[in-house]
Amino acid sequence: MIFVVEIPPQAQAKAWFAFDAGDLLRKVAQGDSKADHEIWDCATARELLADLDETPDAADVSSRLPALHALGLAHGWDTPLYRADHLREAGLYTPAPVGILEACRAALLARGGQWRIHEDEDAALIAADAVDSGLEGASRWQARYALRQQLIEVEALADDL
Repeated sequence: MIFVVEIPPQAQAKAWFAFDAGDLLRKVAQGDSKADHEIWDCATARELLADLDETPDAADVSSRLPALHALGLAHGWDTPLYRADHLREAGLYTPAPVGILEACRAALLARGGQWRIHEDEDAALIAADAVDSGLEGASRWQARYALRQQLIEVEALADDL
């Protein structure tokens, strides 16, 4: 599980979880102005053409879809290409890898406030007991409390501790 703590500037901290990176992407996209494939995507130029019912060898594909055709020629039709609109130019697919968590973190940060993403249960358990030096005052204990409550709800932490 992935645990997320949201610390808005003028509200109580909240914590929630995602089962895995794909679930995190879906949940982040629900509250974002961008679609999930704009927040993060990995596809080959061939797959992007297939989404449009086209193939690299289709007649006139180079003139009908010049950008996709150029992408396939430049990087190869089967090279994984990544998109992360909160990190890069909108709509840009490049072979430079970007992870789902990194893209989701950027999408969350674009909303404002502070965000903590704990990539697994062990990291979340450590964070629930650690002092976050990046937070001050009430937001520090509220974030820890919200995370602890979420850990209790998913039964990762006993509620009698």
